[in-house]
Amino acid sequence: MTPNARIAILGAGPGGLMLARLLQCRGVSASIFEREAHPDERTQGGSLDLHARTGQRAMRKAGLDAAFLAAARPEDQDDRLYDPQGTLLLERDGSGDDRPEIDRTALRRILLASVAPGTVRWGQGIETVAPSQGGGYDVTHPGGVETFDIVVGADGAWSRARRLLSAQRPVYEGVALVDYSFEESAHPSVGALVGRGKMMAVGENRALIGQRNGDGHIRLYALRRMAEGDARGLMSASADAVRAATLAAFSGWAPQLRHLIDAGTFSAVRPLYALPVGYRWESRAGVTLLGDAAHVMAPFGGKGVNLALADAADLADALCSGEGWAAVTRYEALMAERAAPAAAGAAAGLNAVISSDGLAHALAHYQARTPQ
Repeated sequence: MTPNARIAILGAGPGGLMLARLLQCRGVSASIFEREAHPDERTQGGSLDLHARTGQRAMRKAGLDAAFLAAARPEDQDDRLYDPQGTLLLERDGSGDDRPEIDRTALRRILLASVAPGTVRWGQGIETVAPSQGGGYDVTHPGGVETFDIVVGADGAWSRARRLLSAQRPVYEGVALVDYSFEESAHPSVGALVGRGKMMAVGENRALIGQRNGDGHIRLYALRRMAEGDARGLMSASADAVRAATLAAFSGWAPQLRHLIDAGTFSAVRPLYALPVGYRWESRAGVTLLGDAAHVMAPFGGKGVNLALADAADLADALCSGEGWAAVTRYEALMAERAAPAAAGAAAGLNAVISSDGLAHALAHYQARTPQ
């Protein structure tokens, strides 16, 4: 990379922001293009845990570990498992996990505050990325066309940048989730059910996952197997229609579990998609990927954001190494090797829990992690 290389990062998620932060720490400028009009345009999702060798390592490299620890919630790492009748089968103390929870909104706020003013170009979603006649890549956005030497796709599952590297698209995983939220002050019974961390209630091809967030906020995910067409149809249905369909799918479950569906504030229907495990592309000078753009996977295991942050740390090292694109090619290989087992584990977890004998699989998983 030349000292004055023009760098475009597509997407102001954790990975894109972390990359910009680490580049700026070394005196390298980058522009982040983000389709959202402002940081609070939409909810950023629920809580996540940062792992020592990936997410926490990246935060330390970026000099943001103190800010992370100040916002993190190490007390919210416990797990609970219920059966469909509402019987508590297992409760696990996760205080020794070293995977402190932090709300996605809080993490993004820390990262946004760490980059130079004007780094994020809000309301400029990317329309196309194409090779430029004079070299580099033309990036088309609502404000016009700009040419960059390097384009980094940090723009999620449906990445515009990935189209320059391969025709591979994410594949539907056979499961969709419905996202609800609660304020514990208004729903103390929900807080009592979830506990300090996360709860799962698992039945045949279905699961309810409750997750404690910060400031008394709780999120619920109702997962079930369904055809892709049915899932996409629910995406355009009314909140009342989605709730009715979800309640019907969980008929026969305990009243306190169905209450989670009935009383929660509806957010969205999310069909789950993933790139094939081990997905790679032929390296192309000037374009690379990180995070979900490179290895979107099922949300089992909490690896997604952690891998995105680790990718950003390693890509920043490669871009600033002075070794040219060969260093980025090595980064791509390292990133793919790290992501493959995580993606395999996430797919296995999803298919085990959302199955005909999902409760037995979930119980065995938690028992293996619980000291005897």
